Amino acid sequence: MRAVVQTVSQAKVTVDDEVVGQVDDGLLVLVGVTHEDTVEDAAAMAKKIWELRIREGDRSASDDGAPILVVSQFTLYADTRKGRRPSWGKAAPSEVAEPLVTEVVTALRALGATVETGRFGAMMLVSSVNVGPRTILLER
Repeated sequence: MRAVVQTVSQAKVTVDDEVVGQVDDGLLVLVGVTHEDTVEDAAAMAKKIWELRIREGDRSASDDGAPILVVSQFTLYADTRKGRRPSWGKAAPSEVAEPLVTEVVTALRALGATVETGRFGAMMLVSSVNVGPRTILLER
């Protein structure tokens, strides 16, 4: 499992002209799932995201109660080593990935996070204003 975590002053996801998720002064988290990932990996990733000291003043979302926008992102597992066309073979199929992305969200909420989401499998427009900028790649 991989996650790209960014501190944002604002971020939102729009699907078919409808805002489906939005946060202010929080984190934007793009989550990618591979074939071997488990529910335990999702819970561990959620804890890492919640406690990651990426915010201003060496603080975490848990310290500040910062909201988190979670967006599924299979392209985090693109293989670009050969040629010009990415291979998606390392990305888990949707029937594996969707429940695990949902588990990350569920685990974050269980930890006390306010979580918004994108819409799995939809063509999403994701916009954000990165603060810092701070962008961290987490791998599990």
